[in-house]
Amino acid sequence: MFEVYERRNFIVPEDEIMTQGHLGCPGCGATMSMRLALKALGRKTILIIPACCWAVIDGPFPYSAAGVPVLQCAFETAAISASGVRAGLDVQGKSDVQVVAWAGDGGTFDIGLGALSAAAERNENIIYVCYDNEAYMNTGIQRSSATPWGAWTTTTPARHPKSEPKKDLMGIFAAHRIPYAATATVAYPDDLIQKFKKAVSIKDGLRLLHLFSACPPGHKSLESESVKIMRLAVQTRVFPLYEVENGEKWTLTVESEGVPVNEYLKLQGRFRHLSETDREKIQEEVNGNWKRLMEKVKKAD
Repeated sequence: MFEVYERRNFIVPEDEIMTQGHLGCPGCGATMSMRLALKALGRKTILIIPACCWAVIDGPFPYSAAGVPVLQCAFETAAISASGVRAGLDVQGKSDVQVVAWAGDGGTFDIGLGALSAAAERNENIIYVCYDNEAYMNTGIQRSSATPWGAWTTTTPARHPKSEPKKDLMGIFAAHRIPYAATATVAYPDDLIQKFKKAVSIKDGLRLLHLFSACPPGHKSLESESVKIMRLAVQTRVFPLYEVENGEKWTLTVESEGVPVNEYLKLQGRFRHLSETDREKIQEEVNGNWKRLMEKVKKAD
């Protein structure tokens, strides 16, 4: 009915580029994601990191846990800073170095959206990664436009939870018709690494990777359940795994079983205040989003 990547034995690259001693919280999805991403990207990588959790996770100057060069930039400038670094490398003839902007959802969905849209319109030759923990976690768990409907944050407290749906980042950049856009999560490491390798294999144009990232402090969840939560996000269809090529070919890369969404919600304190009616509304929204995604996948076949 639709194309799904063939399941096969997969070996995670052994090279450990990211070092010990980072400042990530226990169970941090963003930290686990960087470790795997660098395995796929390789040592010839420059990271452009704006104000976000990873600006802290990397460690205080002159220490760096990333294991590759890091340029920290202003909150809204990840995409344009990466574009400038790419231009400088091109002038030196260093085409084999990957330039990767690595930003949170606040710096992508909100503050940096204009710069990212402009980079996509110019089709800059960079890889842009958004690790999405669905709020401004580094500055105290404030809502972003990636925060889902009904979620608690410090600026959308339990009596007044977020009343707007999550912004459709993938839809926005599919409309830009960039060469490659994909969703991924560390709970499916083979899928994540394949997608990073595919992004590297595309030699020209902006490639966007949208990673769902569990955040125990912000999601009010157990550190030991981070991978389970990220896996449930996929299996409940809250965060399906797929890719979009040139804005036209939509491919589902991991089957989603359609587990009841409450199995995902109940592991996170940020949803504890929701009523049964609220949970049913979220399930209806997830079902609708999945139906629209499947229509695009089938149309692309």
